[in-house]
Amino acid sequence: MANIKVPTRDQVNEKSQAIFDNLKKQLGTVPNLYATIGYSSDTLENFLGFSAKAGKGSFSGKEIEAIKLAVSQVNECQYCLAAHTALGKMQGFTEAETQALRATTIEDERLRAITSLAQNIATNRGHAEAEAVEQFFAQGFDEKALIDLIATITAITFTNYVHGSTKVPVDFPAAKPLEAAANA
Repeated sequence: MANIKVPTRDQVNEKSQAIFDNLKKQLGTVPNLYATIGYSSDTLENFLGFSAKAGKGSFSGKEIEAIKLAVSQVNECQYCLAAHTALGKMQGFTEAETQALRATTIEDERLRAITSLAQNIATNRGHAEAEAVEQFFAQGFDEKALIDLIATITAITFTNYVHGSTKVPVDFPAAKPLEAAANA
């Protein structure tokens, strides 16, 4: 496999450079995965816009992180598991809760319905099982929330796939494997 390197600011075009500058102002850094997406400035711009809004109309920031953890587990994306474990903790989840979200064993019924359906959709390539959808709707979600869930799954799947294809270094603390967490 080709060795994809994380580009520096000087190795991308002016449009990506401006986006990098904005990310650095907002986050204090440009995460390696975003920098790598910056090889295509249009894709980075479109992804950041889409990702910033995906799910916001129906889910809290904490619930969006739960979705991203659940889907990243299905896609075995070590980068996104690391990033969203850190972000999930910033949203108020404990380490044990991030593990339970990934395993869809979280005690909170609403979060379990969200993560179970997210994993079901990701595992079945968009063909959700009726029971998972029914459990989601039983928690008071509606059709808008279903579409917002699919949008959030789409956004995280993109970054899962980028990392899966590039294997750029993870610049977040590694997420514990589920097996290790269960034995801890």
